[in-house]
Amino acid sequence: MRKGQEFRRVAVLGDGGWGTALALLLHENGAEVRLWSAFADYAAILNRTRRNPRFLPGVNLPKDMIITADLGEALAGADLAVSVIPTQHVRGVWTRAVPHWKRIPVCSASKGLEMSTLKRPTEILRELLGRQAPLAVLSGPSIAGEVARRLPAAVVVASDRPALAPRVQAAFHNHRFRVYTSPDPVGAELGGALKNVIALAAGMCDGLGLGANAKSALLTRGVLEMSTLGTALGARPETFYGLSGIGDLITTSLSAEGRNRAVGEALGRGKSLKAILGGTHQVTEGVWTSKAVVAFARKRGVEVPIAREVYRVCFEGRSPRSALATLMGRSAGREGAVPGRRA
Repeated sequence: MRKGQEFRRVAVLGDGGWGTALALLLHENGAEVRLWSAFADYAAILNRTRRNPRFLPGVNLPKDMIITADLGEALAGADLAVSVIPTQHVRGVWTRAVPHWKRIPVCSASKGLEMSTLKRPTEILRELLGRQAPLAVLSGPSIAGEVARRLPAAVVVASDRPALAPRVQAAFHNHRFRVYTSPDPVGAELGGALKNVIALAAGMCDGLGLGANAKSALLTRGVLEMSTLGTALGARPETFYGLSGIGDLITTSLSAEGRNRAVGEALGRGKSLKAILGGTHQVTEGVWTSKAVVAFARKRGVEVPIAREVYRVCFEGRSPRSALATLMGRSAGREGAVPGRRA
């Protein structure tokens, strides 16, 4: 183990691309890693081939990394749990994991909002683990394939416990994966969720062939939309102009590996959402998060024009071109003005 790193054994719950990439990073940093898969048959494939062809193809898994579908085995003796579970399944997985959890810190790397309750992943964890559970959030611009290929990246670890964020930071930080700390877990978590909705819209721009001007305008207004809603939900506005906000949004919206951008592009080209989602094992959190965002905005009286149009395309059958016409037809305002509250 490296000097200053105190988490000797780490349980990574979630064998998706991001969970696998973080498991590889932690292993490289000297931790004993146990990677949990939700499906025993797929865990057997990972163990046998030392590859993750479904979620992170082309990357070898270390022979000494334990891969299991047993939550008890994954969490046994762990000093830290990293939760990288699709948001809609966080509650179900952690309900089963609670009996095996020994009050160790949990770092959530899930990005989304639970549709049925509109809760963030750490809110779900707090509900299941108790108010005193030591929780942190890891978020930022981090395409899983790039991290797994050892390309440089920078992210943020946020916690409302001042002593916890530096400890989790030390577990992940190395010469190619730079980790900053933040006291705003609400903002870091909301940034990671809300940017997926804007990235869907950015992908639709690509699919419609609208060019760089339109996409830049959309991303700029999208950051303001994220900040406006996030602030109404208790986050610090400046967080959305950092790594977990605009940083993550840029990466997701520009990268060819960005799932939400790719789904948006396919929608822009005229493919149905059902066909798109039926052809991939990957989870596109932005689709489901758009439902939660629209519901939140309605509750708080906040305007989210981009998210609202994404929701309409995904769930009301609206065409991306019609959504664009609605956005472009909005009344002009003063530069610097945020979307704000409804009149």
